[in-house]
Amino acid sequence: MFVPAKPRNLIGFLLGVPFVWIGCEHFISPEKFDLIVPRYIGFPRFWTLISGVIEVLLGIGIMLPHCRQLAARFLTCFLVFVYFANLNMWLNDIPFNGTALSLNGHIIRLVVQLMLICTCLWLAGLVGRRTSRVLKS
Repeated sequence: MFVPAKPRNLIGFLLGVPFVWIGCEHFISPEKFDLIVPRYIGFPRFWTLISGVIEVLLGIGIMLPHCRQLAARFLTCFLVFVYFANLNMWLNDIPFNGTALSLNGHIIRLVVQLMLICTCLWLAGLVGRRTSRVLKS
């Protein structure tokens, strides 16, 4: 039975694979991502392709133990900024890949995004670490 050396290795891998996959999807069928780019930032294809590159690179980065902390920090920031596309979908009722989400669907998507952000913060070592403190008497 395979037991990973550290839970962060397993979580980093399990989180990295879908990011690489979704990042590649930005190049395979960019039109579905173009539609959710907020109009106020312009140039939807540019942002679709750039975010695809970022997702692939950071997905690979969190899978590799030696660069996981840095990649997870950048991925945390990326997830915060990319949520504006999800929020744009919600506020303007824009379907993604032909499917419009219900209110519950958008709420679930927000909760998943927050869970991803928390997981990345943990992978970055910014939360969840125990620290020892010396009590002074």
